[in-house]
Amino acid sequence: MPVRSLRLLPVLGAAALALAACSGGASTPEATASSDEDQVPARPVVLNVYAAASLTETFGELEKTFEAANPEVDVRFNFAGSQDLVTQLGEGADVDVLATANESTMKKAADAGQVDAQTIFVTNTLTLITTPGNPAGITGLDSSLDGAKLVICAPEVPCGKLTKTLTDKLGVTLNPVSEEQAVTDVRGKVSSGQADAGIVYKTDALAEGDAVDTVEIQGADEAVNKYPIALVSASTKKDYGQKWIDLVLSTEGQATLEEAGFTPAAK
Repeated sequence: MPVRSLRLLPVLGAAALALAACSGGASTPEATASSDEDQVPARPVVLNVYAAASLTETFGELEKTFEAANPEVDVRFNFAGSQDLVTQLGEGADVDVLATANESTMKKAADAGQVDAQTIFVTNTLTLITTPGNPAGITGLDSSLDGAKLVICAPEVPCGKLTKTLTDKLGVTLNPVSEEQAVTDVRGKVSSGQADAGIVYKTDALAEGDAVDTVEIQGADEAVNKYPIALVSASTKKDYGQKWIDLVLSTEGQATLEEAGFTPAAK
């Protein structure tokens, strides 16, 4: 019996090798061709759009329209606080189109010779958001905020500058627990329950849906941010960049922005 066992080992080994050769060898030409056909061809042109954080949802929608009409283009976004975007542009970031949430931030890029002519495409105003159900009982920019955890945008970013403009006009002093670099960060802290209330653009309140409640700010229309968009002077894809700007300014683009709560520049 031991001899038989020893003689079977090489036979089994040879069989295993034969099976491995049959099943694990090079793929057939048919399989290779099928794999190649399944691959989605890469879009050869990358269009880098740097845009204010409050434009995240709307520009994401317009991307679908743009890429359908320009299948050779891959639109890539960087959504952040406008001040951060201009800083990154100044540091040499590869940017083709810049859209900020106020004129003064865009002016910094223009004064540095970094952008071409700019166009105002929408305006926006502020509102209060609270956690669902408004358990803190916030009623506005009033004494209901005393003791509440309020989050606002930092004063150097557009939504923070607008908050300061509005509170100065209304004669209100705020005591926030934090000041954020992007309006989306304010949204996140309120929707996650880290704060009782936050001051954001009305478009951000709409974008959060049922994740927050909205409390109107009396007199909010007295402080308005105008959003400019421009081609970056150093861009090598200005033809596509202009097509993006044209879409934003088109009837479809303006309708998409208005649906999200922005006021079209023409109104």
